[in-house]
Amino acid sequence: MNEINKPLVNRVAQSGLITLKLEEFFPAEEICTFDLKDYLFKELILREKDFRAALKTHDWEQYSEKNLAVFCSTDAIIPMWAYMLVTVHAEPFATRVFQGTPARFIEFSFFEKISKIDFSKYQDQRVIVKGCADQPIPPFAYAELTNKLRPVAKSIMFGEPCSTVPIYKRK
Repeated sequence: MNEINKPLVNRVAQSGLITLKLEEFFPAEEICTFDLKDYLFKELILREKDFRAALKTHDWEQYSEKNLAVFCSTDAIIPMWAYMLVTVHAEPFATRVFQGTPARFIEFSFFEKISKIDFSKYQDQRVIVKGCADQPIPPFAYAELTNKLRPVAKSIMFGEPCSTVPIYKRK
């Protein structure tokens, strides 16, 4: 058989490489924000009576089937009970109520999903952590995944199967 008539062989598929796609770990639901700054007197002081009244009139249904990140974007001192009150009001509607910025929520979500992976299936395997994604993956996720893979994987690479950066190889 000459070179022209040889069947194409997908060497990547036959290589035994396992690709992990961190983009699949993004929260499925939209992330909304609740900034306590908007409820502070002169953006400095949280007045309990006013705050409770504002929470009672707030439209909580807008967070239905969405994640809610609750934080304060100013340097005010926020009492812990304020986050608790927002959670009590939002929890019946939101998929999840999280204290922190949307970026911290995404990191937390990645941490949760990575911690649920059964890493024994990667025992002695060659693993590629996919590098390209439609959304920015937090660097934390790459580090956490590497922490979990290193004790079990034969090798860890970053990138695409056709072009990888070696990260770790067991000796």
